[in-house]
Formats: sequence, C-alpha cells, structure tokens
Amino acid sequence: MRYWVGVASKEHVGHGVAGGFCQLCHGKAQPLKRMSVGDWIIYYSPKELFEEATPCQRFTAIGEVVGSEVYQFEMFPGFIPYRRDIRFLKSVDAPIRPLLGQLSFIKDKSKWGYVFRFGHLEIPKSDFEAIATAMLGHVPASTYEGKQ
Repeated sequence: MRYWVGVASKEHVGHGVAGGFCQLCHGKAQPLKRMSVGDWIIYYSPKELFEEATPCQRFTAIGEVVGSEVYQFEMFPGFIPYRRDIRFLKSVDAPIRPLLGQLSFIKDKSKWGYVFRFGHLEIPKSDFEAIATAMLGHVPASTYEGKQ
C-alpha cells in the first residue's frame, strides 16, 4: 500500500470527487499507472479555480484507489485525459500551514510549495496519517495492513 498526493485546483478536484475518479498532471497516464488498487490519494489544491489566482492552500479530497484500469475519457473535443477510479471519503478541507511542522515530505518549510510542482508525489504513511486525521478526524481503517 502506497500513499500519494495529487495537485489540482479545488474546482477540478470537486469534479473528480463528484465523478469518482482522479486525473493527474493535466491528464497524463503515467502518474496513474504508478498507483495500485488499495493505494490512497490526497489532493492538495493550491488554488480555488484553475485559471484564477485565488489561493486555496488546503488538502481538499481523500480517497482509495479502487479502479484497476487507467482509462481515457473525452472531456471535450481534443482533450481526452486519462483517469482512474477512486472511492472518495466524506472529508473536510485541511489547511496546509498548520500541518507543515508534521509533514516529513516537505523538507524546506520556508519553501513548502516547491514540493508540489510536479503534480503527483508519493508520501510516507506517517504524513498520510497526519493529513487524513486533519481531514477525517481519524485514519481510515483500510489503511492498516491486512484490512480491506
């Protein structure tokens, strides 16, 4: 079991949550292929809207990878991104700043946004648990080895 962070505007994350899927890195397949059924993903949203500068700076969705296939979906003519099915949990947005001191994947706390620049990254279980607790009030039971 592995733990991931995807990066997208809150607006785009909302579309994925509503549809039960994730897209990463502007629709690329490779990040989705790195994930496996049973892995977990948390979305970090630097902005509220894709084409605007209004900051969000919150973790905005959390879910478990349930789809074994990476597939394409035509969102509009000429844009056919890759997707993967996710079972999202009901959660609250968690501001990143109060969590910075707990997150080991952010090495330089003064330049914390830099780590999100590639749009998809693997994080340690302890970091996942800290963020999940902020979003859910607990760590999902299925993240423990041997439980499904």
